[in-house]
Amino acid sequence: MQDVSIPKARPCAETYAYSLQDILRLISVLSEPASTIVATAAFTGLRKSEIRGLLWENFSQDALWITQSVWERFVSEPKTERSKSVIPVIAPLAQRLEKHRSAQAGPTSGFIFVSVRPGGQAGPVNLNSVFKRQIKPRLKEAEFEWHGWHAFRRGLATNLYQLGVPDKTIQAVLRHSNLSTTMNSYVKSVPADAVAAMRSLEAICTQYAPQTQ
Repeated sequence: MQDVSIPKARPCAETYAYSLQDILRLISVLSEPASTIVATAAFTGLRKSEIRGLLWENFSQDALWITQSVWERFVSEPKTERSKSVIPVIAPLAQRLEKHRSAQAGPTSGFIFVSVRPGGQAGPVNLNSVFKRQIKPRLKEAEFEWHGWHAFRRGLATNLYQLGVPDKTIQAVLRHSNLSTTMNSYVKSVPADAVAAMRSLEAICTQYAPQTQ
């Protein structure tokens, strides 16, 4: 073919990674259970479907076993074989999850985060509903911009990278099959002053934890 050209594609929108400061502020302004859901997303790097699929029987004080994901009303295995793995749980998040368990009358099995459907039946949490009903109004009051659930996953990768965590370890935490995916799509550059502020993820979070609701 002659005199034919391919039109330019629309430029991809810049993706966002929440800084540790962003995360701590979000957690502080949100009510429960949204605050704990956000903390889980931020400190585990789980995908939306994996957060919905979390089970109490797969939680211990220092780990979460990822065995399933939930999309719409369909329960399936995680995205890839590598996604079926164990996620370390830092102490402040473990404390939040235990408080959340106590608020639910101490279940030992079933979904960690639930939504009650019409008729009283409990099912996996609807994160879109949580955002619309709990998160969006609070962030509007706080004048804080929302960048979506996946920004927590990028944020974890970026924060760990800025703390000097090896690339392969970050890949393992995010459970990516390829290291290039982790480094090219998830690790974002941040200003030097932000790097200096994030010396220790768990230490800062532990210091902050007593101030939470």
